[in-house]
Amino acid sequence: MQYPVTTRAFGLAILVLSGLQLMVVLDGTVMILALPRLQDEMGLSSAGSAWTVTAYGLPFAGLMLLGGRLGDSFGRRRMLILGVALFTLASALCGMAQNEAWLIAARALQGTGAAIAAPTAFALVASTFAPGPARNQAVAIFGSMVGIGSVGGLVLGGALTEWDWRWIFWINVPIGILIVIGAIYQLRDTEHQRISLDVRGAVLGTAACAAIVFGATEGPSMGWDSPVILGSLLGGLALLIVFVFAERSVANPLLPWSLFDSRDRVISFVAIFLASGVLGATTFFVAQFLQNVLGYSPLMAGLASIPFTLGAGVGTAVASKAVQYAQPRWLLAGAATLLACGLYFGSTLDGSAQYVPTLLILLSVVGFSVGMAIVILPLCVLVGVDMAHIGPLSAVGQMFMNMGTPFAVGLLSPVALSRTLSLGGTNGKAADMTPLQIDALGSGYTLVLLVCAIGTAVMGLLALTLRYTPAQLAQAQHAQDEAQKS
Repeated sequence: MQYPVTTRAFGLAILVLSGLQLMVVLDGTVMILALPRLQDEMGLSSAGSAWTVTAYGLPFAGLMLLGGRLGDSFGRRRMLILGVALFTLASALCGMAQNEAWLIAARALQGTGAAIAAPTAFALVASTFAPGPARNQAVAIFGSMVGIGSVGGLVLGGALTEWDWRWIFWINVPIGILIVIGAIYQLRDTEHQRISLDVRGAVLGTAACAAIVFGATEGPSMGWDSPVILGSLLGGLALLIVFVFAERSVANPLLPWSLFDSRDRVISFVAIFLASGVLGATTFFVAQFLQNVLGYSPLMAGLASIPFTLGAGVGTAVASKAVQYAQPRWLLAGAATLLACGLYFGSTLDGSAQYVPTLLILLSVVGFSVGMAIVILPLCVLVGVDMAHIGPLSAVGQMFMNMGTPFAVGLLSPVALSRTLSLGGTNGKAADMTPLQIDALGSGYTLVLLVCAIGTAVMGLLALTLRYTPAQLAQAQHAQDEAQKS
């Protein structure tokens, strides 16, 4: 194979690939910070705010496995260009949105484009750069975009929202165009062969999740006895059952059931889903609390959240070393205990909370605990797996990680709203609320943190049942590193 870059990683090719990674990470962060401003200017309801997150997350997670298969079947470069073009178009439509329905539909299109482009990007890093130092450096640059995007998204998203929330979407347009042009001229397509695509499975699974989340999110406003809500919930469950049976009869299923043959691996998948849900819900509702209850501007909220991201970075570094010496169940149980205690304390806060030292310490501790979990759990999935299955299992783990946030935000938003309404609050703009209504709004947000603390405790109990040893996780870590280099 001829590699466009053989002696150095730095160049236009890595800018294209890491630029895509950065754009996808940034989009998730900046949207959450912009929601209070969107609620004020577009009159988004509580459910509508949740849907701006879930409408992106559900297709992104649900179609990600299919997106990877599309790259294998039709060429990764081609699919990356298609996905980025779709994401860029959707970003422009988001920026031009005139109402809630328009914005939510465009967000769903954005998630679809990301699901096509993102799975191919890392694979292209491996096929574009020659093995050895060049590829190792390229992988490091590509991976660093997650941290840079997480911190940069808080600052950039806050600053752009202060100016005009539409720019959090429009900024993707020139970046997306540059990535497409760079991909055309700098990347080479991989060898590919047509394989059977489980389109039916992808559609069934995503539709089932969307129907269940819709029923749970809209239930408080439409009424739990509404035919639409009951039909959505029952229909979603029925689609899930159909999905399970359909996957058993497909030659090349998106979710091969052989991947779930280990009890410990299944527990790891469930724990990943719970951890992702807790992370997503905490990020979503803390951002609302900082702006709608404490009165922070979008930029202030973004800057205030940086300790969370830095704490997560420290947690990932500590976990990467600690797994070599301690059993993962004790590390995970310890992280879950610390996280549950932090979230429980967070659930007791109100509008009088001070940033220093209360929120500063709390965000750092919660971030550290989350960072520990998101390093250890994916490694647990890969224990005892041969090199041929590292990629598929990693992809399934990533799907569960991405699915947690839209589910948690969608299911917990009505919980927060119900508490707010029960205390005399409203579902309107925070700017128009009385102090008592603001207190009710804050109580709804903090109730979610209590639910997240309970979910974290469940994750910790599940982790205690894992039987993996430090040697097994070290082996899985080595296999993961080798798979990334190959």
